[in-house]
Amino acid sequence: MYARPVAATAAVLGLGAALFSGPVAQADERGRTAPASAGRYGDPLIIAHRGASCAAPENTLAAVDLADRMGFAWVENDVQRTRDGELVVIHDDTLARTTDVEERFPGRAPWNVRDFTAAEIATLDAGSWFGPTWAGARIPTLEQYLNRVDRNGQKLLLEIKRPELYPGIEKDTLRVLREEGWLDRKHVRHKLVVQSFGADSVKAVHRQRPDVITGFLGTPTVADLPSYAAFTDQINPAASTITADYVASVQRLKGAHGKRLQVHTWTVNDAAGAARVAGFGVDGIITNNPDVVRDTVG
Repeated sequence: MYARPVAATAAVLGLGAALFSGPVAQADERGRTAPASAGRYGDPLIIAHRGASCAAPENTLAAVDLADRMGFAWVENDVQRTRDGELVVIHDDTLARTTDVEERFPGRAPWNVRDFTAAEIATLDAGSWFGPTWAGARIPTLEQYLNRVDRNGQKLLLEIKRPELYPGIEKDTLRVLREEGWLDRKHVRHKLVVQSFGADSVKAVHRQRPDVITGFLGTPTVADLPSYAAFTDQINPAASTITADYVASVQRLKGAHGKRLQVHTWTVNDAAGAARVAGFGVDGIITNNPDVVRDTVG
């Protein structure tokens, strides 16, 4: 999902939420309360897109920490692979927009992530583009990101980015998740969703780890929804592509784990948009401005 950051809004403590929650509001391990469930069954889940990307450089540890301080339990990130096989957290398949790579490596255009080693990427400044306060922020490895999310007691919507560029990245991602303790029962049931725009990528994750909750990024036709329900638990479409009828059509089906298919829509950054999709009954809203969305629908 792509959206440039917008002006920061007031950060106040508030509500997180949990997927597949029960009928009574619960508190997570950090004491943040959560609505009983989502969409037409309760308030929609609010997911901080690339962390609190309204007020900190996207996909950095700083953005994760800020989302935590704002009270948001769920964060979203993007995973890609370096030339030497390390998984790193960055949205674009080029390093140019969010780092100083053009200055550091002027002869390496077009500065694709897959053309740089993890050691080279670790030297880049991934914060100055957002503002001087963030100078020196780094692109985290997936291991670093998982450890920070876990330390904060947060939960992760992990996007496998551009899987067609990285054959086998699903297996690599699951390996790192396993090595960092994210494929135990607690994480798999309550703290992790893996999504992608690539249906084959989502299928690969489901095939290799059928217990992991998965999401498909896109808006399949209503006629095609049953085929997606065989391998995914969420249909996560762009907000501009959905209607109340479409959301209801998704939610009438059961997903790969035998529970109601959910709809988590992106990227909703203003009050009017949040009210609109909440009125459709979505289960979750992915946003650069989680505080704005929370004030509207939480």
